[in-house]
Amino acid sequence: MSSTMKTCLVILFTVLIVARAFIKEVSAAGECGKTPISSAAASLSPCLSAAKNTKAAVPSTCCSKVGSLIKAAPKCLCAVLLSPLAKQAGINPGIAITIPKRCNIKNRPVGKKCGRYTVP
Repeated sequence: MSSTMKTCLVILFTVLIVARAFIKEVSAAGECGKTPISSAAASLSPCLSAAKNTKAAVPSTCCSKVGSLIKAAPKCLCAVLLSPLAKQAGINPGIAITIPKRCNIKNRPVGKKCGRYTVP
């Protein structure tokens, strides 16, 4: 095989890998619609203390934000919960997943899986 052919194959292979990574990145951002996941996470900042401690009171602003997000894009809430941003903020996913129940949100997706967690 000539060196030109090898070079073309290497370039083609590299382009395919980069394109696949780009497509995966774009589809992963889709859980929150047109809203970047970082913005969705920031909107849930009133929930920080409740997402770290089961004994912390859940502020009404948190419940309102969570309820709206469940109604509009429940997959977004899961994506935020499992995001590196949540981990950096010290959020415990096992505790955070209980917030919809602690807020008495009626339309929460009970029994749905979010990573290894199940919505109570």
